[in-house]
Amino acid sequence: MLVLLPPSETKAPGGEGPPLDLAALTAPELTGVRTEIAEALVKLAADVPAARAALGLSAKQDAEITRNAELWTSATRPAVERYTGVLYDALDVASMTRAQRARAGRRLAVGSALFGLVRADDPIPAYRLSAGSTLPGLPTLRALWKPALGPVLAAVEGLVVDLRSGSYAALAPVPGAVTVTVLSERPDGTRTVVSHFNKAHKGRLARLLATTTSEPGDVVRLRSLLRQAGFHVEHGGDTALTLVVPAD
Repeated sequence: MLVLLPPSETKAPGGEGPPLDLAALTAPELTGVRTEIAEALVKLAADVPAARAALGLSAKQDAEITRNAELWTSATRPAVERYTGVLYDALDVASMTRAQRARAGRRLAVGSALFGLVRADDPIPAYRLSAGSTLPGLPTLRALWKPALGPVLAAVEGLVVDLRSGSYAALAPVPGAVTVTVLSERPDGTRTVVSHFNKAHKGRLARLLATTTSEPGDVVRLRSLLRQAGFHVEHGGDTALTLVVPAD
């Protein structure tokens, strides 16, 4: 089972790993695209006003541009520890047992605008680049990633649970992947799409899937696993699941 997570704009600083080695990351066949994007990102960082405009940053966020400038030389840390924010707080890898952390390392991956796909333990530096960004002199990220990343994701064996947000899923869809929509249900039975806490619910779901000793092979077994764990999950057919949570 592979659980595909979205990245986060916020990143943990520092790290103890060696500088970035793109060829050492998961799916080395993506090295060419990774290199093209990384070099463009570093070059862009030399022009701060242009970098702000391309990345949607304010002057108060210039430290993010500095991170990009130091992409090749800064320290790395495992991807699942580099990304921060609501989803990763709920995932909470720091509290996992050694056995759980090992399973998480095998099962978790992150869709990335810069790297395409990284496994949980792939060492990466802090950076700033979103799926919707356009780098000067390059096609859109979707145009770059879809022909390269699509075959990599299509070749993944076993069940894939795709928890990426729409813009990252659009970089390269995964054929047959299970997707999850989070809906909030009010006492009167009406439902709305969860926005603010969507990431927290997906983080808790990802934690279960990352640490369970079960190995669901299809959407029906996955649904059963989630229900046994106390999630209110509905399956309307195909590979789409709906996670229903009480309204706040």
